[in-house]
Amino acid sequence: MNLNISNAAKYIWKTQTIPGFGFQQVRNKWANWLMIRDVKRRRMSAENFLERSRINALRKNDVLPIEIRELADKEINKFELNATPMRINNRCVITSRPRGIVKEWRMSRIVWRHLADYNKLSGVQRAMWG
Repeated sequence: MNLNISNAAKYIWKTQTIPGFGFQQVRNKWANWLMIRDVKRRRMSAENFLERSRINALRKNDVLPIEIRELADKEINKFELNATPMRINNRCVITSRPRGIVKEWRMSRIVWRHLADYNKLSGVQRAMWG
């Protein structure tokens, strides 16, 4: 999982000039506190990914003795809850909308369509019927 938050932040900063989207990004570069919480979870998950996956592999290994698997269980419980990838929420990087996310661009369908209409997304072309 490659997490590059700074590129998303640069993109958000550049797209603030799009008319029709009222951004409330004054004190920080995120739309609201829900987005800040999700970014924190993504960061923690990325930082602890390797260690968590190694301990998880020990936990789920049927060949190892039960004592080692129990030790791995205790180790995995020492991580913060926000370090688990299951707690990451897919949110629009521009408006922080939690539903209708186009995964490839991490934007809501509304923002994605608006940017696609004005040729702001590379590789996206409007569908046309004859």
